[in-house]
Amino acid sequence: MTVIEPTLWILTDGKAGDEQPLTGIAEAIGVTPEIRRVHPRAPFALLMPWGPIDWQDRPNRLGSPLAPPYPDICLATGRRAIAYLRYLKRLSPTTCTVVFKDPRTRRHGADLIIVQAHDRLRGPDVKVVTTAPNRLPPARLEAIRADPPDDLAALPSPRLAVLVGGDSRHHRFTPDDIGLFVAGLEQRAAAGASLMITASRRTPPALATALRSLAERNECVTVWDGKGANPLAAYMALADELVVTADSTNMIGEAATTGRPIQIFHPSGGHPKIDAFIALLGQEASVGRFPEAPKSGVYPPINSTADVAAAVLAAWRKRLDDG
Repeated sequence: MTVIEPTLWILTDGKAGDEQPLTGIAEAIGVTPEIRRVHPRAPFALLMPWGPIDWQDRPNRLGSPLAPPYPDICLATGRRAIAYLRYLKRLSPTTCTVVFKDPRTRRHGADLIIVQAHDRLRGPDVKVVTTAPNRLPPARLEAIRADPPDDLAALPSPRLAVLVGGDSRHHRFTPDDIGLFVAGLEQRAAAGASLMITASRRTPPALATALRSLAERNECVTVWDGKGANPLAAYMALADELVVTADSTNMIGEAATTGRPIQIFHPSGGHPKIDAFIALLGQEASVGRFPEAPKSGVYPPINSTADVAAAVLAAWRKRLDDG
């Protein structure tokens, strides 16, 4: 029997935190996605997801994110992308359209919606998962554990992967937050733990400097300098425990793929939906609060990606059968 491999677009406004989960779905399906990014001008962007696309992005315009040929599957997320997905569905009704996260409008043009359990949306074409899809399939983590990088394998146990985000819409790292966070890490290092730290583009300079200083004072603390391949997957594969900042539900969900205890640091601010996500994850994983209330104990790794990919393929095949 001939296996048909679908063509697939990823449609976002270019945020890495949006593209990565969708790329994970595409990789689980086994296809190389075509990345389509939308950048509507301000008057149009303000009306999204309810309003029309920017007329300069119509398919017959040079450089349009909706230029044909149209894909078999389109994965989209973000309020700007929803308007474009709706337009794509009008242009290509046979395309299987999938939205990740609540589109905040009934006029979304999606055949399937994927939401996390802390979102309220439910319905016959809505699939609910605890964590977001990711690019960390079990086979990838197992391969790293079987053949780890020499420098990380040499670190003594217990090894802590420290995933550091930064300021966001809902969180701010104040000087007190930075002091508490770094002091907690220093205490773990002083107690004999190795720390494998990775920061993000959002990490405040003062926090990044404090982390580098911590590494300079401790030979068992390593901080990725942003050069070369990102060691995140290796850090997570080799971690006995993880420390994650609360500003990124994606990072917290990725930590849960390891089946290892997760300690969450809460900078100033917060949001009820983030709190709800952490509470729901805590029903399946060992989730503590860093540094004051850690949790221990392993659990079955949590990873929604393969399940989501299967649901997307099922929705696409249904469209083929119905068409």
